[in-house]
Amino acid sequence: MTTSLTLHPGQMSLADLRTVWQQAVRVELGGEAQAAIAASAAAIHAIVHKGDAAYGINTGFGKLAKTRIPDDQLELLQRNLILSHSVGTGEPMSDATVRLVVLMKAASLARGYSGVRPVVIDTLLALLNAGITPRIPVKGSVGASGDLAPLSHMTLALMGEGEVRMNGEWMPAAAALQAAGIAPLTLAAKEGLALINGTQVSTALALHGLFMAERLLEAGTVTGALSVDAAKGSDAPFDPRIHAVRGQPGQIAVAAATRALLAGSQIRLSHLDNDERVQDPYSLRCQPQVMGACRDLIANAARTLLTEANAVTDNPLVFTDTNEVLSGGNFHAEPVAFAADTLALAIAEIGALAERRIALLIDSTLSGLPPFLVDNPGLNSGFMIAHVTAAALASENKSHAHPASVDSLPTSANQEDHVSMATYAGRRLAEMADNTATILGIEWLAAAQGVDFHRPLATSPRLAQVHAALRAEVPFYDKDRLFAPDIEAARRLVLEGAAGAAHQDLFASVWAS
Repeated sequence: MTTSLTLHPGQMSLADLRTVWQQAVRVELGGEAQAAIAASAAAIHAIVHKGDAAYGINTGFGKLAKTRIPDDQLELLQRNLILSHSVGTGEPMSDATVRLVVLMKAASLARGYSGVRPVVIDTLLALLNAGITPRIPVKGSVGASGDLAPLSHMTLALMGEGEVRMNGEWMPAAAALQAAGIAPLTLAAKEGLALINGTQVSTALALHGLFMAERLLEAGTVTGALSVDAAKGSDAPFDPRIHAVRGQPGQIAVAAATRALLAGSQIRLSHLDNDERVQDPYSLRCQPQVMGACRDLIANAARTLLTEANAVTDNPLVFTDTNEVLSGGNFHAEPVAFAADTLALAIAEIGALAERRIALLIDSTLSGLPPFLVDNPGLNSGFMIAHVTAAALASENKSHAHPASVDSLPTSANQEDHVSMATYAGRRLAEMADNTATILGIEWLAAAQGVDFHRPLATSPRLAQVHAALRAEVPFYDKDRLFAPDIEAARRLVLEGAAGAAHQDLFASVWAS
């Protein structure tokens, strides 16, 4: 590991979270957290010693909260809780998402309101630092009362149970802990409940969607500008005066970025005067309005998710200043569900607008380019069916974008009678992002093809970099060939952030606006 991070509970930044999402990182807990953790754990110990009934500490859970558990069975209570709640199903979450889950759970517990011993937090961080990722199935949570099932699978690993991935291989958790020199945890009173109550899985899935949405917006802004040049579109719609009188911050920022991307294009200069077209189609002309609105949704979601990443979301909570243990509902992930639903809208619209630009480019009556962007059309089909793929994926995303947060099914014998569905809301963002990345990859190929047809006229210096980055992977489409590898290469470049990589000076301003 080459990167380290000091965890200051309640003060994580999006940059911290993005770093842990991108790569394995060594994490150390800031020393200022120790006193609050110790005081919280001591409060739980005092409650157990005194013998008063307190939910989740010496009682059953959910509908069984009125059942008092004898002191000599409290460790067994916590173990049984984890085993019985480990009911997830589906494929395992990605290592990147699991790293976020573990980090945020450690950060939440380290705030000192959860009543866990320091060793619990130390063991979570030890997993991160050893590169051990618990096997957490992607399905099985309704986003309240916390992400119980997936966080139980995470907690299994702390106990030396279940499966984990280490050095790229799946293995029993006990073997991985032994290899890393980590002692398995025996959970004390409340610790199991503190570990599995909370929104960390929903938030991690939504953060993955957020970080991908940022890349997609950057890529869509770049490929959209390249499409403007390929179609010999006008740069007049990006004039700052137009956007200033409306005042929407994302629109103003995206228009500025698009102007900078197009600046200096010989293709634009070639039709600056006496162009018979009065206005371009909306997919070219209204990019700042649409992509700017997407940018604003993404920025709003980022604020919500950063707050949630730093939050304490288990139950009950320990307030050591008044020696109270209070039951509430911070585990309800409605804020995360709403944020994920708005990210879904942005991801879907970025792809939908790009699909329309692909359709424009392959239509010679609109673009002025060869039909389907290939020489000898008829003999060659060119981009005809690549556009069909883009249309199929854009249509899929429309269905995926239906809000998850409006659904609810009661659970736990109607004790938990309204739930957020935030976990699904976050989970579906990964597939949507992959769909949109493929659409943008196809647009990148199509727009680059169009720019090539305008030679010897050159596109702008910035867009020439974008064109060159693609051509380093995919040659000009001079005649029909196996097309799927080209699309896969372009999709991969979008997912990796290559489309916007050379223009981070522009996008820093977009996100800061």
